[in-house]
Amino acid sequence: MPVDAVRALQAEPRRSRVAWDRGDVMLYHLGIGAGVPATDPAELRYTLENRLHVLPSFATVAGGAMDWADAVSAPGIESDLSGVLHGTQSLILHRPVPVRGDATRTTAVTAVHDKGTAAVVALRSELADAGGPLWTGEARIFLRGQGGFGGERGASPRPPAPGGRPALVLERTLREDQALLYRLCGDRNPLHADPDVARRAGYDRPILHGLCSYGVVLKALVDTELNGDVTRVRGYDARFTGVVFPGETLRLSVWRTARDARVVTASVVERDDAPVLTATVHCDR
Repeated sequence: MPVDAVRALQAEPRRSRVAWDRGDVMLYHLGIGAGVPATDPAELRYTLENRLHVLPSFATVAGGAMDWADAVSAPGIESDLSGVLHGTQSLILHRPVPVRGDATRTTAVTAVHDKGTAAVVALRSELADAGGPLWTGEARIFLRGQGGFGGERGASPRPPAPGGRPALVLERTLREDQALLYRLCGDRNPLHADPDVARRAGYDRPILHGLCSYGVVLKALVDTELNGDVTRVRGYDARFTGVVFPGETLRLSVWRTARDARVVTASVVERDDAPVLTATVHCDR
């Protein structure tokens, strides 16, 4: 069925209740690689309930809410799950993410672009609880094979290219079962677990969730650049430029800017530094 951009854009925003607790937060942290070494006090901030701090990227899975699911099920849009890829993800934090939450999520399609071989659906999500706004999220979801419907192509946003040598280079090795663990946070797309689905999508094995890489990168930046203080993160923007497979090693190159931000590029060591993500973390001093 061809994409109906007009119908998608005219649809009423979706509103749903979103709730989470300590268990959801700890599972998310484990899903992005926290807890190694298991007794390290710096890791226990992510894994032990009486010391728990919430990494802001948890907002992308809070309550099991997934932007790609809203993109696939929006009025006027249909897509095979094997063709769904995350293009960009951004977060603006209005307050630190609480350990427990009960909130309302409002999501709307803000744009639908025709890239020829793919459709791109832009989504905006607002989350608020009784105390007011918590965060705003924006995502661009690629639906492969759904282009050619005659819509506008739209721009291709890119984070600013860093200049000079990076201030810091880090490496983070992913577990072989990283995707299997991360999908328990709510993203059950079989592309990340079923070899047959992955092969139909053109990959020789299941790929890692883009939002898992998104969390891995933010945790590395918080741990090394922000003294482990999750409350210093004010925003986080990322553009996904390639796929990551579980078990691979990410090399993170970090630049510090004069505007209280960190720019980071992520590449895969085992594939000659194939680029997979470019991001900016906006933070307090």
